[in-house]
Amino acid sequence: MTQTPLHAATDAASADRPVWPIAALQQALTAHLPGGIVEVLERIDSTNTELMRRARDGHCVPTLLVAEQQTAGRGRLGRQWLSSPGDSLTFSLGLPLAPRDWSGLSLAVGLSVAESLQPELGALDRKLRLGLKWPNDLWLADDRKLGGILIETASFVLPDAAPGFAAQPRTSASASARYVVIGIGINIRPRDAQGLATPPACLQDIAPGACQALGVDSENAPQRDPFLPDSQPTTPKSDRLQGMDAPSALLRLLGPLLATVQAFAAHGFAPLRARYAARDLLAGREVLLSDGTSGVAQGVGADGALQVQTPTGLRSVTSSEVSVRPRARAVGAAGAGAADDSGAVGAATSGPPAAPSSAAK
Repeated sequence: MTQTPLHAATDAASADRPVWPIAALQQALTAHLPGGIVEVLERIDSTNTELMRRARDGHCVPTLLVAEQQTAGRGRLGRQWLSSPGDSLTFSLGLPLAPRDWSGLSLAVGLSVAESLQPELGALDRKLRLGLKWPNDLWLADDRKLGGILIETASFVLPDAAPGFAAQPRTSASASARYVVIGIGINIRPRDAQGLATPPACLQDIAPGACQALGVDSENAPQRDPFLPDSQPTTPKSDRLQGMDAPSALLRLLGPLLATVQAFAAHGFAPLRARYAARDLLAGREVLLSDGTSGVAQGVGADGALQVQTPTGLRSVTSSEVSVRPRARAVGAAGAGAADDSGAVGAATSGPPAAPSSAAK
């Protein structure tokens, strides 16, 4: 294992290495998870792998682990995800979690990230709208992949004073808590599409549109309660977001992500279903399941399971071994693009997640 720490935020200041707002990230983390820690590393094999190593060794403190470069980043089915300083945002969030139902966790995570990076859709060029490919990919509407999610869990014994659980009574749910590692990878700068069946997108593609949709000069959009879409704004976003580099993107999405994960633990996926539908890039499209069955995606159920209308009836897709590959839209259709070569796994919709991703950790 190779770890190269950054000794201070200013260590990262260069043309290719942005400055990380470690104090602000720490504040955002501890606001939701008292006792949590933030680490930013210059280089590591994989942030997910490292947090899973720690969990297996009994170190289960809530942790935000960020890497400027991953030498062995991984996604679904062990696919490699390499990152270079400044080109992508790669981080993992590890915390004890005891949701009532694990179903739909990666959908909730993806929705939170999408809404943070692009709060409004209406005024944008349709092709630049940020949506979700079930259950763990961030796509633009023109079928280019912006990023993805890898969720893994490890069993552990919940201490009486575990950070993040102090206010929760001892119940059968908390007794079955697991240490969950949520890995997220997002392209920041354009990347080479050679060898990729799905063209890559990057955050710089959509940053100007996000500003225009908000009608402001910077990405100073307000946060809202993740389970109350009509609630009033509460906390202003950071002014650092205008540049949309990796640190500002992380600072933008961290608070809402933590709030969403905690709300998911209490309420499950069902309250997010309608908002997910607004970002669902598979809905109404013909899809191909890994067993060869084809059909038309009809959104997701209250548990986050993909609903597919097949020749034999409506099928609810939840198995972690089922891949879903959207076929390219017909010529001339809005958002035409190549089919995804990585597919998507549904472990996030059926029990504690193992490795449900086509992303990057």
